[in-house]
Amino acid sequence: MNFKDLKSNKYAHIGFWGVLVAGICCFTPLLVWALTFFGLAALTSYLDYILIPALLFFIGILLLGIRSIKKSKSKIE
Repeated sequence: MNFKDLKSNKYAHIGFWGVLVAGICCFTPLLVWALTFFGLAALTSYLDYILIPALLFFIGILLLGIRSIKKSKSKIE
């Protein structure tokens, strides 16, 4: 499986970009700095309630897309 397969499958494509964005926001202080810059630093205590479920949701979508890619490749072969 390559990146071309991920781009051709809608679920895998959305899951990949969702995991990338949610992962960057979860594991770097980038979102905290942005919220502080815009005067919304009080919201930083609620980020874990949103980002962790979003990350898990997009991981699920990505796995669904990868599974459908593997199923379609096994039908071809």
